[in-house]
Amino acid sequence: QVQLVESGGGSVQAGGSLRLSCVGSENTFSRKYMGWFRQAPGKEREGVASISAGGSNALYADSVKGRFTISRENAENTVYLQMNNLKPEDTAMYFCAAPASLYGGPWLEAGRYSQWGQGTQVTVSA
Repeated sequence: QVQLVESGGGSVQAGGSLRLSCVGSENTFSRKYMGWFRQAPGKEREGVASISAGGSNALYADSVKGRFTISRENAENTVYLQMNNLKPEDTAMYFCAAPASLYGGPWLEAGRYSQWGQGTQVTVSA
């Protein structure tokens, strides 16, 4: 089972940027679509971005389109989430996720994923 470790969260002012990283331990990493999700206190987990196994296709939530970019470096088993022009409503715990199956995707539905990281906190102040 893959282990996922996120990093890169922090506190920024509105308009700022952060880059999240997620490193996977499984040797099938390069054959799986990957996703970033977030969950704010009292709210449901929300799919933010997803990327296909090869990195050629990506999917974004409407709330982050044009501001966030998902990418991956399969040689390093790493997926990134570049977040620009951050807003206070982006404040949440951000999670990296991987599916059990190979290929397919990308998907923003949490039910498509079976492995989750521990999360990294992003806080955006006005």
